[in-house]
Amino acid sequence: MEMLTSLSEGIQFSIQLAVVLICLFYGAKKGGIALGLLGGIGLLVLSFGFAVAPGKPSIDVMLTILAVVVASATLQASGGLDVMLQIAERVLRKNPKFLTILAPFVTCILTMLCGTGHVVYTMMPIIYDIAIKNGIRPERPMAASSISSQLGIIASPVSVAVVSLTALLLNPEINKHPLAGFDGYVDLLAITIPSTLVGVLAIGIFSWFRGKDLDKDADFQTRIKDPEQREYIYGDSKTLLGQKLPTIQWIAMWIFLGAIAIVAILGAFPELRPQFTSKGVTKPMNMVAVIQMFMLLAGAALIIFTKLDASKIAKNEIFKSGMIALVAVFGISWMADTMFAVHTPMMKESLGNIVIEHPWTYAVMLLLISKFVNSQAAAIAAFVPLALGIGVEPGIIIAFAAACYGYYILPTYPSDLATIQFDRSGTTKIGKFVINHSFILPGLIGVIVSCIAGYFLALSAGYL
Repeated sequence: MEMLTSLSEGIQFSIQLAVVLICLFYGAKKGGIALGLLGGIGLLVLSFGFAVAPGKPSIDVMLTILAVVVASATLQASGGLDVMLQIAERVLRKNPKFLTILAPFVTCILTMLCGTGHVVYTMMPIIYDIAIKNGIRPERPMAASSISSQLGIIASPVSVAVVSLTALLLNPEINKHPLAGFDGYVDLLAITIPSTLVGVLAIGIFSWFRGKDLDKDADFQTRIKDPEQREYIYGDSKTLLGQKLPTIQWIAMWIFLGAIAIVAILGAFPELRPQFTSKGVTKPMNMVAVIQMFMLLAGAALIIFTKLDASKIAKNEIFKSGMIALVAVFGISWMADTMFAVHTPMMKESLGNIVIEHPWTYAVMLLLISKFVNSQAAAIAAFVPLALGIGVEPGIIIAFAAACYGYYILPTYPSDLATIQFDRSGTTKIGKFVINHSFILPGLIGVIVSCIAGYFLALSAGYL
């Protein structure tokens, strides 16, 4: 330990950064829950090797993940999600010619309502079926929809990323220079919702023209000459239409949407929240606690009023994916806080001027960190405190909020991999050089356009 601690701060930082990056890269390669567990190795090296005091894991973020995931998983188990998907399918099948524009908006809005992009899995077979039966290159709406489903996270009233960013911006210990006129939750959504929708529109317009039409695609035409391949590609229709869903499932959907509506109202009108006095200052209950309470309430109400078997909740995809995200945020945020907290003064001196003079570099760094950790909430928890510490303006952080989505850069995220499997036509794919896959251009276009829109919205709101 003495040998390591006797090194200069710059050398210590370089070694520690290498350890953290190795943990992130190896964890991302192994996938799933490994990303969070590898944080334990980084913490061990930092604390026992360099005598760095352990930082603080993002407890508020983790608890919010838990509450939102449990509520969304309960919605899926109760059948309420099927109602949402049936409504979405009805919209798409009535307008097949505009599928490439509409499908990304549908998956984005579903994410905004449920707080997780994992709801996209059930929509993909439906989007594929509509595309292939109407002669639309499936890659166009499918890749766009996968990207848009994840882009919608930063615009969701019940997403962990939104709550985390709000909590960090309003924490006086982290943000030493709070924005005048920025009260948090609703003010953030006023920027991220319209900027995200503009980004989704850009994705749809680009995707409308990408790739060859099926009748001009030589590879596709060769495949369908084989009767077995043709049957496989066109196959049976996947649809929720025609199914009469029980009334109880409609009740489940309205219970969940009602909870989201109440959360939005309480966010817009702070005076409706309970007031508490601390150190002589009276403030309304913070939105982190409000979201956690109402998500737990929504889950409880679903169990009570739909007579749901609670044992089914932990067995569905949303719950499993959410728990993986919880462990990832735990390990990553704890490791990142431990390392960066001790080196913030040095980093402010070396990087502060660069980021202040070239604000776009903040977005690039956040984008890359998101790719490393495969989570928008984890990227925000790991990097935003550091960015605030080295002098990045809170207005820039709000404007470029969409940059927390960068895990489309390599095609390793579950929703992208699943989309490739759902596209039986083979048009949605990973290219020869890996980086030239179906999701890279829609992802870059969506995030860049959202950031540009967010910048002008933040400018008009007086945050810049």
